[in-house]
Amino acid sequence: MAVGSATRVLEFMDDAAKTYVAEITFGVETDTFDADGQVTGVTDPLSLDQSGIARALYTFLGSQLQVPPMYSAVRVGGRRLYEEAREGRTVDRPARPVVFHQLDLLAWASPTATVLVECSKGTYVRSLAHDLGDILGTGAHLSSLVRTRAGVFTLCQAWTLRELAELDLPAVWAEVAFHPDIVLEEWPALILNDAEAKTWRQGNGIAAAPIEARCRAYDAGGEWLGVGVGQADLGAWRPTKVMAVVP
Repeated sequence: MAVGSATRVLEFMDDAAKTYVAEITFGVETDTFDADGQVTGVTDPLSLDQSGIARALYTFLGSQLQVPPMYSAVRVGGRRLYEEAREGRTVDRPARPVVFHQLDLLAWASPTATVLVECSKGTYVRSLAHDLGDILGTGAHLSSLVRTRAGVFTLCQAWTLRELAELDLPAVWAEVAFHPDIVLEEWPALILNDAEAKTWRQGNGIAAAPIEARCRAYDAGGEWLGVGVGQADLGAWRPTKVMAVVP
């Protein structure tokens, strides 16, 4: 949840990697690739073992091309795939590039595997479950999914809506909320003197020898001034979002 100036950095979360704990149940396939769908196939998964599943997971590591499930919000030909699926149609879906940074088999209790999945944006863990079942020849579906991390935010830092409603806000706001610049913590930081900070607040670039990258800017007192981009050809850091009010 973002409020105030934090809404202006939400777009920078779009590329954030995510981490999940997924339960994948073998031997049962569904049309949605998860437990909410209709069963489309049943096989006997008793031949599976922990080492075989771990080896199969390893083949998905790194960059992959993944076909999204029919029951998804991806648009093909101007329509959402789930709209086509609800009308009983299956359409060709172009594969999309995704990256699996980590795939660890945490537990195996036949017929269900618990898997730690760290992946890029746009990844369907449901499709991973389905594809894993295909490789192992038993079929599979995603029976449970918990997101434990999105970018810099982890589940253990989260508050429920009920907990928030019971807090003495805004008195304890500093204990609940993160500063908006946490989303940008891996970006280069510019520390500007008084003259440069004034120039930045007015929306003008700062002469420097920048790298071709995005940056976050602060004045000498640590006040967050906004975000910008390095333009090596112009020899300047140029503000793209100014957070401070022009004095």
